[in-house]
Amino acid sequence: MKLVTQLLGIICIGGAAYTGYFHPEPISKFLEWGTSLKNETTVPNAKESLSEESSSNKKKMELPGKLKGIPERIISHTGYTLSFNREHNAPNWVAWELTNKETMGSLPRADFLPDPDIPLPHRVTPDDYKKSGYDRGHMVPAADMKWDRQAMKECFYMSNMCPQDGSLNSGPWSKLENACRRWASQEGSIYIICGPVYKGKKTKKIGKEHLISVPDGFFKAVLSLQKGKEKAIAFYYNNGKGKQNMEKAAMSVDQMEKLTGMNFFIHLPDKMEERLEATYDLRAWK
Repeated sequence: MKLVTQLLGIICIGGAAYTGYFHPEPISKFLEWGTSLKNETTVPNAKESLSEESSSNKKKMELPGKLKGIPERIISHTGYTLSFNREHNAPNWVAWELTNKETMGSLPRADFLPDPDIPLPHRVTPDDYKKSGYDRGHMVPAADMKWDRQAMKECFYMSNMCPQDGSLNSGPWSKLENACRRWASQEGSIYIICGPVYKGKKTKKIGKEHLISVPDGFFKAVLSLQKGKEKAIAFYYNNGKGKQNMEKAAMSVDQMEKLTGMNFFIHLPDKMEERLEATYDLRAWK
C-alpha cells in the first residue's frame, strides 16, 4: 500500500510538471471555459491599466452590449477589443476606434500567431487554415494597425481571423476596409465593429487541430461622432464569390442588429442612438 501511495505521488507531481509546461496560464483561466456562460470573463492587458484620463475614448464607444446565450470571452489588445467564441473558435465580434493619425504609418505586416490569451484547447494556429480553401480573413485589418508595432503584431493573432473566401477578402471586403480608413481621415475618428454571421445551427468546419466554423457572411458597423455630422452605417457581405457592391451591402445599424442579434453603440445617449441607428445614407460617407 505504501508503494502504491508513493507511485501515485510521483504521478501527481509529474502531471503537475506536464501541465505547467504545456499550459503556462493559471488553471483558473481554463476553468472560465466551462459550460456556464457566466464563468467567462474579461481578459485585460497592460493598456487597461493606464489612467482613463489618458484616453480620449473613455467610454469605448465601439463596444456592443453583452451577448445573450452565446459564449464570449472579452479580450483587450493594444489596438482593438474582441469577443471570442469557443464553440466557433473564432471571434463573435472585433471592435476598435480608428483615428486620422492611425491611418498613417509604414510598419510592415507581421506573422500569423496563436493568441496567447486564448486557452490552449481553443487556441487556433495558422496551420489550422492550411489547405482549407479559405483565407485567414482579418477582422481588424493590418493597415489599421500600422501605427504601433505591438498593435500590428496582435492584429495577426488567429483570434482576429475568420475563414473568408479569397475573392471577398481581396475584393469587396478590402474595398470596405479602404473606405473606412478614408472615412477616419475625413471624420477625424470613427468607431468600427465587425464579425462573422452564421445563419444556421450547423456550419461548415475547417481546421486540423482546432475546428473553426465557416461564416455565411460578415457584418461591419461604423459610427462617426464628428460634431454636427454624427452618423452611422452598417454593411453585410456574403462569404462567397461573386460581385458584391457597397451600395447593396449597406443598411441601417437597426437592420444589422436584427440580423446579428447584437446591440451596437450602447454608450451613445439614447435619443442619439435611436436617431443614428434608424437610418443610413452612404452618400454622406463619400
